Amino acid sequence: MGEDLHNIWLNDALVFLFAAGVLVPLMRVASIPSVLGFLLAGLALGPFGMGALAESWPVLSHFTFADPEAAKPFAELGVLFLLFLLGLELSFEKLWSLRRLVVGAGGLQALASVAGITAIAAWFGAESRVALAIGLALALSSTAIVMQTLTEQKRVAGPVGRAALAVLLFQDMLVAPILILIGFLGQGPDANLLPALLEALIQGGIAVVIILLFGRFVLKDAFRLAARAGGRDFLMGLTLLVIVGGAVFTAAAGLSLALGAFMAGLLLGETEFKHQAEVDLEPFKGLLLGLFFMTVGIGLDLATVWSELPIVLAGLVALLVVKAAIVTFACRAFGLERGRAVETGFLLAPASEFAFVVVTTAAAANVLDAPTATLVTGIAGLSMLVTPLVAMIGRRIAARIDARQPMEVSTETYPDLRGHVVIAGFGRVGRTIARILDAEDTDIVALERNPEIVARERKAGRKIYLGDAARPEILAHAGAAGASLFIVTVDDARDAAAMVNAVRQMRGDAPVLARAQDAAHARQLYEAGAEFVIPDAVEAGLQLAGRALLEFGYSNEVLKDRIATERSVEYQRAGAE
Repeated sequence: MGEDLHNIWLNDALVFLFAAGVLVPLMRVASIPSVLGFLLAGLALGPFGMGALAESWPVLSHFTFADPEAAKPFAELGVLFLLFLLGLELSFEKLWSLRRLVVGAGGLQALASVAGITAIAAWFGAESRVALAIGLALALSSTAIVMQTLTEQKRVAGPVGRAALAVLLFQDMLVAPILILIGFLGQGPDANLLPALLEALIQGGIAVVIILLFGRFVLKDAFRLAARAGGRDFLMGLTLLVIVGGAVFTAAAGLSLALGAFMAGLLLGETEFKHQAEVDLEPFKGLLLGLFFMTVGIGLDLATVWSELPIVLAGLVALLVVKAAIVTFACRAFGLERGRAVETGFLLAPASEFAFVVVTTAAAANVLDAPTATLVTGIAGLSMLVTPLVAMIGRRIAARIDARQPMEVSTETYPDLRGHVVIAGFGRVGRTIARILDAEDTDIVALERNPEIVARERKAGRKIYLGDAARPEILAHAGAAGASLFIVTVDDARDAAAMVNAVRQMRGDAPVLARAQDAAHARQLYEAGAEFVIPDAVEAGLQLAGRALLEFGYSNEVLKDRIATERSVEYQRAGAE
């Protein structure tokens, strides 16, 4: 028995590592996002994919998951690590700035989604308590899939990332009330719901206060003790204890596991150990999150979906449309710009892995029968599977809305300016360039799409304009006709190429400098019309190599010659003349 269990674990570990090390990278080469890659891998290698053929073809048992349930505890760790790292990136000040979105947009989205989905289920013929259970199951969104999708796009700190995180945080606080309500639906109309909800609220509040007090008075000293006692190993152990302990504590109080991990990250982010924890956990987070996404794909019963395909597709479309509309409205109602609200709506439209928990609880309480439970889990799983695709559609629709939207007139425009430099993108790189040019009394006009950066820089006296440098009318108001130089610094490869192309079409004579992520991105920018491109990866490698030669004792003259030669080779590869 023990040997059989050992063989099952070993086989499943090999299958997962094969998917993580071979299948998903191959899909990434084909431009499939890693989240979708892991979902598809789980779908293909699970009991409802190739595993269903294992009885007829025994050899397939070595390439499929034998015991998917055994992986779920490790998969949950991936979600906890993700939320912990997100907490590290925030601060209490930033979280407090999101309070209107958390309570306002999050609360409105949750209540309206439950009501809307319940109404649709009732319209399809479901009994009232069954319809309400379905609404509660499908109203929430997947924190893991949504935030990992935004993390891969490096957009967690942007308007969409902040709005999505705010709504998801409120949803995490609804875990206990939803499960309590599902339990009362199974007890009939005579059950008293208010005391149980009040008790859950008090328990959750006490848990949050205890975690905050622990972080304020104990956490930093504990990490300093671990650092003095043995360094990195003990710090890693203490970090894991804080993550899992915080998650278990909030779960015991009726809140979600993810909320405890997020609070742990938020508290540790206020200490000097923030970056060490981030570096130590990043590789584990990626693998364990991949395992989580695979478990979602493993649980999708394709046979059931296929047998009830019309109902499942109708439910899927209704879910995506209703939730996208509700989230968009909620975000717009609390101040998010139209295009960003639409993108957030699409991103949060699919269901959450919490739907499986709610359905299981409702089935155990005899609220949902087996066929209905299977249909709901099929709709939820399929919606999670298409999350990256739906998010991409939402982003493209948002881009079209931005392109059609009338340009917001700022208090200042600079169409008649001459001899100045236009900087497209005013993040860290853009601000660094501006500081250096300021020292030479260069006139600068900056273009930036983040309204917070624009507001801050305007207060500091900077000539900065809210807008997308890929739009000709924005460039015109920034004085493109008289600019002597254009510099593009944005991260996103597609956006950067669009900006370079727009500038080149307006001003074929002006030099355009651009920043690229790597050599391949640099070639795209040269093709779009950039005159000179700096690939970040190439320059980082050259600087490190130069420092290495210096450490080995090479003279400055030799160092400069070697680096100059290699720079010339690399820039030629990147497409420079």
